Amino acid sequence: MTEKRYYTSDAVSGEAQVLRCEANSDGLYEVELDATLFHPQGGGQPADSGTINGIPLVRLENRGDKVIHFLGQPVAQERVKLEVNASLRKLHSRWHSAGHLIGYAGEQHGWRPVKAHHWPGEGKITFNATEGALAPEACALSEKIAAWIADDLPRLVTFDNALRQVRFGDLPVYGCGGTHVVSLAELGEVKLTSLKVKKGQLIVAYQLAE
Repeated sequence: MTEKRYYTSDAVSGEAQVLRCEANSDGLYEVELDATLFHPQGGGQPADSGTINGIPLVRLENRGDKVIHFLGQPVAQERVKLEVNASLRKLHSRWHSAGHLIGYAGEQHGWRPVKAHHWPGEGKITFNATEGALAPEACALSEKIAAWIADDLPRLVTFDNALRQVRFGDLPVYGCGGTHVVSLAELGEVKLTSLKVKKGQLIVAYQLAE
């Protein structure tokens, strides 16, 4: 089992113990650590990038309760230095947090978020309708989101039976394994670029200001 330190820490550098380093058929080295700072792709969020002992990560993979780190060179079975690409992590955290706000705003209009894509440049949240839901105006959602950002609501992380839960201020809790901003002022402006109802689902596309 890999301890996922990004669940409880915003650190972008640290150390971990190499448990296994083995070559695979693709010519890469699969590295298993006792703990990791690197967020692999999942939950609508793309993977982190960075280095292990100065060697660039090629990719990351969730494998059961383990995170596998793929490198182009081997590392010894010893303690190694982990360095997360801090600017990319911050970007991914901003996009993921913005997606949560859109989910909150949609819920206040009777829509339940069921699918999220928080990739920079192509953010999209998909909702199913609850009883009596009507398609909201984009401006109504935008006003709610802008007010929460202006209030600079803090991020709160808790655990319920090992399930990680994330919320901002007193907004609803979402079960989430992704990374997020410390408080909402870090987001800047969230722009809703498209809002449409298709086959009974509400689909909201969004962008973030630079």
